[in-house]
Amino acid sequence: MKSFALEPIEKAGVDELRALQLKRLKATLQHAYANSPVYRRKFDAAGVHPDDCRTLADLRKFPFTGKADLRDAYPFGMLAVPRERCVRIHASSGTTGKPTVVAYTKNDIDTWAGVMARSIRASGARPGDMVHVSYGYGLFTGGLGAHYGAERLGLTVVPFGGGQTERQVQLINDFRPDLIMVTPSYMLAIADEFERQGLDPRACSLRVGIFGAEPWTNDMRAKIEQRVGLEAVDIYGLSEVMGPGVANECIETKDGPTIWEDHFYPEIVDPDSGEPVAEGGFGELVFTSLTKEALPIVRYRTRDLTRLLPGSARTMRRMEKITGRSDDMMIVRGVNVFPTQIEELILKDGLLAPHYQCILTREGPLDALTVAVEVAPGVAHDGSDAKAAADRLAHHIKSFVGTSARIELRPAGGVERSLGKAKRVVDQRRL
Repeated sequence: MKSFALEPIEKAGVDELRALQLKRLKATLQHAYANSPVYRRKFDAAGVHPDDCRTLADLRKFPFTGKADLRDAYPFGMLAVPRERCVRIHASSGTTGKPTVVAYTKNDIDTWAGVMARSIRASGARPGDMVHVSYGYGLFTGGLGAHYGAERLGLTVVPFGGGQTERQVQLINDFRPDLIMVTPSYMLAIADEFERQGLDPRACSLRVGIFGAEPWTNDMRAKIEQRVGLEAVDIYGLSEVMGPGVANECIETKDGPTIWEDHFYPEIVDPDSGEPVAEGGFGELVFTSLTKEALPIVRYRTRDLTRLLPGSARTMRRMEKITGRSDDMMIVRGVNVFPTQIEELILKDGLLAPHYQCILTREGPLDALTVAVEVAPGVAHDGSDAKAAADRLAHHIKSFVGTSARIELRPAGGVERSLGKAKRVVDQRRL
């Protein structure tokens, strides 16, 4: 069975792509300045005008947008169209303050469905496939984003959402879907449930898993692929820029998500200074939307840390797999620590399971890190083998990450499962 044909822009030359980007960038800046009071104030304060953008490099003259801008404009102050023209509202959970609210016109929903369909096709979807969607539905953009894209592509959608893991396994067995869209941490919970029911997850029908919404390592990819017997590809997005579908790995290469650059213009900046880094340099990912109507976004600081890479399976540039965020970084006694560094070390030990949390506490004036980690199924968490694994992990964290950590071994199921994004860091220092 043949796969879907690529869109012409996916094969276009770099010069054609850059010309399209510049045309759309100029239109976006004009639209934001003319119709969003927030952007008009920000541009005026920075002493720039949309007419100052004559080349793509001129974008760096314009001010950044951050999550605080959306929260300060809560709920609809960032809109560049009347609220009555919006057909959909999404919002973040707002666990650290006011939620960030994003809105979509009918054309925005059409654009989003298009880039999601492109993403699912790049993941290896074929005509007639069925996709089981385990991303959350509702205000979270994951479920409906995946749903509309899959339907646009002509797939059969099972709109399950998160939770009810036992029933998820039942329906995967009964319906025999070809693809699953879910967070990688929840995919592990589904695999656990298969095994709890005495079933082999490798024997299920799933051929491809499209995983996103949280940082995950290539070691985690290998673990999931080996355990479930599927191809694991990375999807990237964030609500403020559009939702899922900003970038997606191509299954033929699996070498980092390809950014759909005809709709989203990427930059990499130094996370401290905000200055652009050299081509191919590592830093914070910044996005400008090129086709959004309701909520154009200019130089949005994602806090995700990565680098831009040349195109491979497509003309458009790739981003190195996100394995850390500047706001997820823990500083433990002067050492920068990312949860994914801990994850890589856990995954190298067959006696440990990839369910863990990093717990930060304070002992007098000093920070302390405890890594709570489950033992693998069949391993006694209080046995000598598990104790040896804990000692190895502590040694490796000290050697390779550069900080000391206590290891708290827990039995299978002892680490809280998330129905969406995994909660990897528990900061108890301010409690």
